[in-house]
Amino acid sequence: MTNRFTLRRTALLAVAAATALILSACSGGAGTASSTEDNPYGLITPGQIRVASLGDSKPYTFTDADGTFTGFDVELFTDVAKRIGIDDVVFTGQDFSGLLSAVANGQFDVGVAAIGITKEREQTVDFSDGYLAGYLTVMAAKDSGITDADSLAGKRLGVVQGTLQEAYAVKHFTDTELVRFPDNNSAISAVNSGSIDAHFLDYEAAKEYAAQYGLVNAIDIPSFDAPAGFAIAKDKPEFKKALDKALAEAMEDGTWKKLYQKWFPGSPMPEQYLPKAEQTSSPSPTSSTE
Repeated sequence: MTNRFTLRRTALLAVAAATALILSACSGGAGTASSTEDNPYGLITPGQIRVASLGDSKPYTFTDADGTFTGFDVELFTDVAKRIGIDDVVFTGQDFSGLLSAVANGQFDVGVAAIGITKEREQTVDFSDGYLAGYLTVMAAKDSGITDADSLAGKRLGVVQGTLQEAYAVKHFTDTELVRFPDNNSAISAVNSGSIDAHFLDYEAAKEYAAQYGLVNAIDIPSFDAPAGFAIAKDKPEFKKALDKALAEAMEDGTWKKLYQKWFPGSPMPEQYLPKAEQTSSPSPTSSTE
C-alpha cells in the first residue's frame, strides 16, 4: 500500500509541475506580446530615447552655458523623435571613440553626433538614412606654414580618435605624425600651446575655433563618401523605419532647411535634403563630420 500511494503521489506532483510550466509559458508569451506593443522600437526605457552624443562639436552637438545639449543634430533629432511620438529625449556626452560601441551594446538607444556612415561602422551599428554633408579642415596658426597636404609632412597633426578625420589622415597623410585626442577642445588647446602643429576636424566646427582663437583653415578637403546618419543598434528594424520616415518628413516640410540655415549660415546647402519642389538638379554626394 505504501508503495502504491507513493507512486500515485509522485504522478500527481509531476502533473502539477507540468501544468505550472504550461501556465508559466502562456503567461510569458502574453507578457512578451504586451511588451512589444508598449515598446515597438525596443527602447531601453519605453517612451524615452537615450542618446549618446558629443558635448563639444559645435554647431552639431554641444552643451550651452547651462549644460543643456543643443545644435543642429540635437534639434533635428528632437524633431524626428516627436514625429514618432516620443518627447522624452535624454542626451548624454560621450567620447567619440566609444560612442558607437555604447549604442551597439545597449547603453543608449541611438548615437547623434553627425556620425559618418561607413562600411566599417555598419559592422557595429545600423544607421538611419543620411541627413548631412560637409568638408574636412586642417586648422592651424596663421604662421604655421601649412598650406596643403605636402606641407603636413613631418608635422604633428591632431585627430579625434575614431573619427573620419582620423581614418582619412591615416590613409592620406602618411608622412605626418598623428596625435590622437578624445575631443576637439583638447586638440585645439594643444594647437594653441604649440604641442601639436595643427588639428584635423570638421569644417563647420572649425568656424567657431577660428573666431575664438584666431586660427585659420589651412586646408579644406571635400569628403563626399560618408553621409551623416543616426546610429542605432542592429536588429531594430521598426526603430530604423520610423526614424527614416520621420527624417524624410522633416526634409520635405522644410524643417531640415530651416535648421540648416540657423546653424550653418552662409554654408553651401546640399540639395538632396531640401523639399523635392526646391531641388533643381540631381542629388550631389554627401559627407559628414565625425
